Amino acid sequence: MSALSAHAMPLAMSFTLLAAILLGYPVALALAGTSALFILLSDLPAAFFNLMISRIYANALANWLLVAVPMFIFMGFILERTGVAERMLDQMGRMLRSLPGGLALSVLAVGVMLAATSGIVGASVVLLSTLALPQMVKAGYDRSFAAGVVGSSGTLAILIPPSIMLIVLADQLPVPVGDLFQGAMLPGFLLVAVYGLWIAGRAFADPGAAPPSADRADLRLAEMLGGIAPVALLILCVLGSIIGGFATPTEASGLGAAGAILVASLQGRLSLPLLVKACLDTARTTGLVMFVIIGATCFSAVFRGIGGETMIEQALTGLGGGPWGILGVILAAIFVLGFVLDWLEISLILMPLVGPVIAGLDFGNGLVGNERLAWFAILVAVNLQSSFLTPPFGFTLFYLRSTASELLSNADIYRGVAPFIALQILVVLIVALVPGLVTWRW
Repeated sequence: MSALSAHAMPLAMSFTLLAAILLGYPVALALAGTSALFILLSDLPAAFFNLMISRIYANALANWLLVAVPMFIFMGFILERTGVAERMLDQMGRMLRSLPGGLALSVLAVGVMLAATSGIVGASVVLLSTLALPQMVKAGYDRSFAAGVVGSSGTLAILIPPSIMLIVLADQLPVPVGDLFQGAMLPGFLLVAVYGLWIAGRAFADPGAAPPSADRADLRLAEMLGGIAPVALLILCVLGSIIGGFATPTEASGLGAAGAILVASLQGRLSLPLLVKACLDTARTTGLVMFVIIGATCFSAVFRGIGGETMIEQALTGLGGGPWGILGVILAAIFVLGFVLDWLEISLILMPLVGPVIAGLDFGNGLVGNERLAWFAILVAVNLQSSFLTPPFGFTLFYLRSTASELLSNADIYRGVAPFIALQILVVLIVALVPGLVTWRW
């Protein structure tokens, strides 16, 4: 029997899923429907449906780690809807506006703060594009440069802890989520530093692309601390409690949600209608995430049952090039899939399949056990950021186009994000070569 015929069913299942997604079916339904179809088409027993039900219960419905997802989503919605983030952007802009590229650097700084309080890319990009893009265009910024700054700053929400993506990756590999939160800190801020250097370099090399403001800053220290300090303290409490071992991610997420309500209340911006709206939006977003997780659990179980895991393992180990070659192929495949799939689908479908392969490889960098998987997870996380920026289906591109259609053309957006995609690839290479950025062990 040839290798192609031996792996015909897993290949057919993969192409069926991809076709269903490209035809526009909801991803969760495409995953679950493909799974049900291939139970019937394969020689798996009908009792396999019972196995999927037990897996759904164990992997999704009874998984306490996933309780952190709605809590962090709620925290982000509260801080966004109450105008706390808008106030931070205004204050940072007034502090830095006299510098070349100062407004762009303030957008980047607020993007970091939003990332550390929400983990929701859509909310961050929409907020920044609504508030900052008109200011940047009015200030004379090059439109493509402004689009790239806003889009890339908004996507930081997927990497910098507390990140929903890191929670999902921790569940799929599996690795303690506290290890991933700690491991993502230095790579995340390395990416921010690289972005900042690019923004500053572009501003100095081409002052017309990012002109400074002639107005002097009129922001007092007390005013600045009043807007930024409460959010910074909330971030410190949430991440510090997890990394310091004082609370589990689930407990810390509850602390973050309560802290967001407290911050909004102290600033006089919380109301009952806003609270109800945040709860409803959190329920919708969480439902979407959980529906995809359930579908991916079904797909993974059936795919393994028909030999898909063996097919992938044999394909990767038969490529040659050793462990680094296998890692390069996996990261390249994830980058390419990012053109057509969202990070959630890629994480839920691929990580359970390639994680065991990576765990069994020796990269000669001294990493063992959870350290190796945590390093791999951070490489994947930085890589997956590009899925938000790469055409044609990058969600950040859609957010920018829908919220700033009068200011930006598709060409402006594509030109603007291209340098930041290249910078993300550069950071992936640095983290791959310097694993101490993840393990904090040099």
